[in-house]
Amino acid sequence: MIPDIPYRFVVRPLTEDDGGGYLIEFPDLPGCMSDGETVEEAIVNGVDAMEGWIVAMRAEGHPIPEPMRPAHAA
Repeated sequence: MIPDIPYRFVVRPLTEDDGGGYLIEFPDLPGCMSDGETVEEAIVNGVDAMEGWIVAMRAEGHPIPEPMRPAHAA
């Protein structure tokens, strides 16, 4: 089950040269990404990365961008 994620994200397969598995990126959160062996694992790890990204940006006093549109929107 995919958790409710306020930011849109992209999941793509990684090549074997890149270690295999899947990469998740959040286009609205520059530099926020993670990976996992499966799509589901990449998403779970991505949620953790997103939460950490937001905490780190707030700690540095940087603004947090509003989601452009929900991840589940077409």
